Amino acid sequence: MSVEQVPSGERGPAALVQSVDRALEVLEILARRGEAGVTEIAAELGVHKSTASRLVAVLEGRGLVEQLADRGKYRLGFGIVRLAGATVAQLDLAQEGRRACEELAADAGETVNVAILDGGRAVDVTQVRGGATISTHNWVGRGTPLHATSSGKVLLAYAPVPVRKEVLAGPLERYTEGTVTDPDVLERELSEIELRGWAVSVEELEIGLNAVAAPVRDPDGQVIAAVSVSGPSYRLSPEHLEELGPRVVAAADELSRRLGFFG
Repeated sequence: MSVEQVPSGERGPAALVQSVDRALEVLEILARRGEAGVTEIAAELGVHKSTASRLVAVLEGRGLVEQLADRGKYRLGFGIVRLAGATVAQLDLAQEGRRACEELAADAGETVNVAILDGGRAVDVTQVRGGATISTHNWVGRGTPLHATSSGKVLLAYAPVPVRKEVLAGPLERYTEGTVTDPDVLERELSEIELRGWAVSVEELEIGLNAVAAPVRDPDGQVIAAVSVSGPSYRLSPEHLEELGPRVVAAADELSRRLGFFG
């Protein structure tokens, strides 16, 4: 909502916050009533009809409310369904991701994680330990650098162009001797990941920790997460990672199908 849409005399941060609060109240009123006219909305909000009309107009412009042409009243719009759908997708990812992790962990015997892109970092949202795992480290909720982890590289390879450009612009922090800190080398690796379908990290974040990851897609085919298998380097050697890669891809593809992607 722009300042121009705030009534005269109500400029400033406090007024903008109040306008946002009132707009949310409008949505709550329509959710409770089913439908309502501007006069009814204004009465419930305790504001002038012109103020209520401006609030409704902004919400209508965003598709969050829509007008019933035959009665001049308003109801919640399809935009609400879109926002709710995004929330459901996240819940599905957590629920279905857990199942996929359990199956892959049982197969690989190592720790399996699902990570998402958040604020320029990879954040693990689900973790399951395999039978061979001896570490008690919990990665859930921890943000890790995109350029130094297998999940991060997958998310970066398929990230929006601005995100990819920002990371490649550097600087790329070094965590171990194996960390890729040359943007050109990293860019070539990202291109290989897109062609091959999976990424590896060989002691790039921590000494003694290796991992392999593959992308998870939403119903539209967009990469929204990465499934990874990680473990100690003495068990997950580079050769073992190469052998494990296609199995991680298969698990990620199965999770994608459970989320509605059939491409």
